[in-house]
Amino acid sequence: MLERIFGKKQQCFYENSSAQIIQGDSFQILGKIRPESIDLIFADPPYFLSNDGVTCNGGRMVSVNKGGWDKIGEVSTQIADKHKFNRKWIKLCKRVLKLNGSIWISGTLHNIYSIGMALEQEGFKIINNITWQKTNPPPNLACRCFTHSTETILWAQKADKKSHHYFNYELMKELNGGKQMKDVWVGGLTKPSEKKEGKHPTQKPEYLLERIIQASTQPGDVVLDPFCGSGTTGVVANRYGRLFIGIDTEDEYLNITKRRLEKEINVLGNGER
Repeated sequence: MLERIFGKKQQCFYENSSAQIIQGDSFQILGKIRPESIDLIFADPPYFLSNDGVTCNGGRMVSVNKGGWDKIGEVSTQIADKHKFNRKWIKLCKRVLKLNGSIWISGTLHNIYSIGMALEQEGFKIINNITWQKTNPPPNLACRCFTHSTETILWAQKADKKSHHYFNYELMKELNGGKQMKDVWVGGLTKPSEKKEGKHPTQKPEYLLERIIQASTQPGDVVLDPFCGSGTTGVVANRYGRLFIGIDTEDEYLNITKRRLEKEINVLGNGER
């Protein structure tokens, strides 16, 4: 698969018959992918939340700092730097996305407004603004504002008259009890069972990716995650017969992804689903 997408063999951190994870800078790797070769991009980019504050995790007060990858410059320049970062990776994603492909991007209020503007500036049209309402969000320790219990997921396509995104309307309606599915999705945070191979601070629950991937791809399509973290996108893509390419820089998270993909292969091979 990599030869078809990249044009020549790339060194992988891990690969199997339907998935490859590559260690490296997303900007550099995205630049090597053939133009218009990807059917779906799901991105969960840095939220830039690492500001030395605190939050609640498992009933304990913990730091919100996630790592150097989630930090940006001084306050005086961070807004411009954040937006420049978002425009850069979104522009690279547009180059590799097929004309009829689509991109989904998850974020919080700290980053999602920049992302929405960057999408339009780089030639995308927003299809839906999904609100993910968490049923069990961490409590607000400061007690100075309402509890943060939602995230936004933007679904977009290329702003081209010839672009016709794929949407499995009938399946989404079926999954919603025979009624049209709305743009507010309600559910819990990531289950402990999905973190057995290791934890990532912004790991998304599998049910979100199951809905996204089934809604906007078909079996055999290529799914790309340029910030793949703990690999939820890849696990779900493989589960539903899609091909997957994931990119990340961190050894710790790449190893989590590897273990989760291997576990998924074993489950599928044993016919446990």
